[in-house]
Amino acid sequence: MEKIIIIGCGGAGKSTLARKLGQVLNIKVYHLDAIYWKPGWVMTEKDEWKSLIKHMIEKESWILDGNYGSTMDLRASAADTIIFLDYSATRCLYGVFKRRIMYHGRTRPDMNEGCPERLDWDFIKWVAQYKRKKVPGIMAKLEEFKYQGKEIYHLTNPRETEAFLEGLINKGRII
Repeated sequence: MEKIIIIGCGGAGKSTLARKLGQVLNIKVYHLDAIYWKPGWVMTEKDEWKSLIKHMIEKESWILDGNYGSTMDLRASAADTIIFLDYSATRCLYGVFKRRIMYHGRTRPDMNEGCPERLDWDFIKWVAQYKRKKVPGIMAKLEEFKYQGKEIYHLTNPRETEAFLEGLINKGRII
């Protein structure tokens, strides 16, 4: 596990897992939201975005958390490990609302400065429909990547994720 992507619905805890995994494995974490969104919630241009991703995946090791479908194949092809947090819509909505309350008027640690926490109806709807609209395509892609020799972890609830981390720690991976 040296090149890891973490994907999943908003509110599932991708950034939290990335931070913990980075500590356990002593690997640098890149939060894609913090790179994509410039201050004031300004999007990065497509060409610049792909260039940034290409530069990151050339590094010896990394953990990238975030979805961003336009670069998913690029990141997944370079990764040796893919972790999919496939939590229920209820759990993800809970995470989104909890995050909104925790960081009200402030910028989250996994975001770029100048991007205070916000929540709008479109994002809530995206989270609520993620399981139905996005997961089938993700599962098909994961099947493809499995046959390319990628290590795939499909975690369906926070208990499984904690057990996964504990397993790494118990294997003596902690530095």
